[in-house]
Amino acid sequence: MQDQATVTLVMGVSGCGKSSVATELAARIGGRLIEGDAFHPPENIARMAAGQPLDDAMRGPWLDRIASEITALQKAAGSPIVVACSALKRAYRDRLRSAERSMRVLCLVGSEDVLRQRLETREGHFMKADLLASQLATLEVPEPDEGATVIDIDQPVAAIVDRCLEETAGQRS
Repeated sequence: MQDQATVTLVMGVSGCGKSSVATELAARIGGRLIEGDAFHPPENIARMAAGQPLDDAMRGPWLDRIASEITALQKAAGSPIVVACSALKRAYRDRLRSAERSMRVLCLVGSEDVLRQRLETREGHFMKADLLASQLATLEVPEPDEGATVIDIDQPVAAIVDRCLEETAGQRS
């Protein structure tokens, strides 16, 4: 067993498949899943459900709750941790890195058309398609110095997870 669990962040705008990919990735590696949406306070969810984007002040406490959960899971078990979180800006990713400096980052990207189609057909989620433009405007695709892997989403979830596994295996070597 390893001393500290590896942490992989699956990030991107709403509709990119973060939750699906992170869930499948965690299952395949025997890891623990942290679903970022579960850490939003009710007022954030209500705001997004009403079609209003969050600002940095609203995201800060949410990101801190996710970082605290990463730390708690690292202390509790040595199994890998997979985090599904939009982490749209570098500052947000840095805030999560406060819990784990060597966090791996997998950024899921796709065309606006593919993302919009996914959001318009998705059921039971508070985030609606009318917030896509603001998310795309906010998105800061990771820079090379972040060591992130950018993966196109226009393929089946299983193929995306295969790519994630290839990339994370390469980062370990």
